[in-house]
Amino acid sequence: MKQTAAAPLWKDVVKSFGLVFGDIGTSPIYTLTVIFALTKPTYDNVMGILSLVFWTMTILVSAEYSWLAMKLSRKGEGGTIVLKEILVRLLKPGRTVAFVAFLSYLGVSLLLGDGVITPAISILSAVEGLELIPGLEQMPQAVLISIAAAIAVLLFVFQYKGTDRVASLFGPVMVLWFAALTLSGLASLLQRPELIQAMNPAYALKFFQDNGFSSFFVLSEVILCATGGEALYADMGHLGRKPIVIAWYFAFCALAINYLGQGAFVLSHGGGKNILFSMIQHQAPVLYVPFLLLAVMATIIASQAMISGVFSVIYQGINTRIMPLLKVDYTSSHLKSQIYISSVNWCLLAAVIFIMLVFRRSENLAAAYGLAVTGTMTITGIMMVMIYRRTSMKWKVPFAVIVTAVDLVFFTACLNKIPHGGYWSIVLASIPFATIVVWTMGQRALYRALKPLDLDTFLVSYNQIYAKGKNIPGTGLFFTRETPVVPPYVVHSIIRSNIIYERNIFISMIRTDVPFGLKSALTSALGPGLDAFVIKAGYMEVVEIEKLLKANGIDEKVIFYGVEDIKTANPFWKFFATMKKQTPNFVQFHNLPAGKLQGVVTRVEM
Repeated sequence: MKQTAAAPLWKDVVKSFGLVFGDIGTSPIYTLTVIFALTKPTYDNVMGILSLVFWTMTILVSAEYSWLAMKLSRKGEGGTIVLKEILVRLLKPGRTVAFVAFLSYLGVSLLLGDGVITPAISILSAVEGLELIPGLEQMPQAVLISIAAAIAVLLFVFQYKGTDRVASLFGPVMVLWFAALTLSGLASLLQRPELIQAMNPAYALKFFQDNGFSSFFVLSEVILCATGGEALYADMGHLGRKPIVIAWYFAFCALAINYLGQGAFVLSHGGGKNILFSMIQHQAPVLYVPFLLLAVMATIIASQAMISGVFSVIYQGINTRIMPLLKVDYTSSHLKSQIYISSVNWCLLAAVIFIMLVFRRSENLAAAYGLAVTGTMTITGIMMVMIYRRTSMKWKVPFAVIVTAVDLVFFTACLNKIPHGGYWSIVLASIPFATIVVWTMGQRALYRALKPLDLDTFLVSYNQIYAKGKNIPGTGLFFTRETPVVPPYVVHSIIRSNIIYERNIFISMIRTDVPFGLKSALTSALGPGLDAFVIKAGYMEVVEIEKLLKANGIDEKVIFYGVEDIKTANPFWKFFATMKKQTPNFVQFHNLPAGKLQGVVTRVEM
């Protein structure tokens, strides 16, 4: 029995390597190379840097995410939106709730901005390994960028097919990658075994003491070793906490050994163009090209995980009504969590190639990398402190405060990157942030401007018209935001235009504050020939409205929905109106039969 239970667990552990650890797993390609391009590789500096790298991974990934954050979930799901939903339920309405909403919007935006930089730096850094192949040392940078861009194009072009067929290979490939990192690091570390002492935090403190204030800015590069750590929590819903935590133990050991091995190589042979690739080239020249191919595959998997993560976050945003509706395709017949959003896919591809062209080299890209990650980690830390203060686990508050303080130190250090390309992190994050702010404020303002009618007032006129008996045969469906109020388009259709069916049904869908769960209820006799059909669904739940209607015996003749024609002189609302026009409406988003749809236009002044 134990063996039977253990088999699926270890299968999920292997899957975790491909789904969760691609980003942090490919960090050794560029982290120490970037650091020692700015810091002289003396013995004391190498020991100090290695100590900082080890303790950064320990505090920011193991403590913050593996231990603290992953204990906070809703039906197994994690991420910024989950933290917000947990926290909002613990707070009274007011300014604190608004502050939490702002934090969550900022966290989501930073994560989406990171979705551009991660594929760019990962793929470009791996492709630059070609420069160490004999005869290719003088390969022009333009050629390397072209190869990296071509890989990115292929990756994004095939997104619409889904990853079902090849996803099973991601885990084993990343296991092989981590094994290669471990073996190469171990082989180098055996030459300088004394470097194991770098795990002593005293060396990190000595580095600060020796280098003074300049050592503070080195933290902005050290953080590169922990980029991707947030994926442990964000991707928790796919496989569960236990397999991811177990996989992290192995990944952590592999990364620590490899970084120590790279440190040993730097002390013995100097840095070179790329420390990891130079180390492999020195250890086993005949295996260098296979290792480089493995590195490219690992960076593609890391990029794929980030792209899937972006799709997932945007899908959460759509269902929690903080983002506009976008066309979503489901790429798996059995896994509804596998989705494809074409508009996001092509925008991401354009942004990734643009960033590659702007920065040209991976070490330049590292200047922009880290600000968004530390921002996300700081927001996670703040929200964790707020949650633990209000739960029975108050004893965790001091630990959450400590990791949040460390997050803030790294975030402050990364502010130094802003003039050197870090501003691109802000630019990239500002696009989704502006979209979220305009959309949420616009939806609230639009709802107020529409002035819906309360149900009791509506029923007075409805009952009079229905009693005349001039009703259209069949069933008419009317989408409403909530049952107690009636939107203007329904009033216009039924009361003013006398479009009234023998059976009329108000349909409303409510997204709950948990990720999954689906309930529907048909309430008869709101009035003569008037029923209500209410769907309650989790914000990650895929809802097939047509199936639910059929399951409840509803065979509609026509489906009515409202279309708002917004008139405004306010530039802010003009942007909102443009978003409304350019994105699918509710019925299009849920793929309801086009032949039955009837849009009713309502002019609204904002």
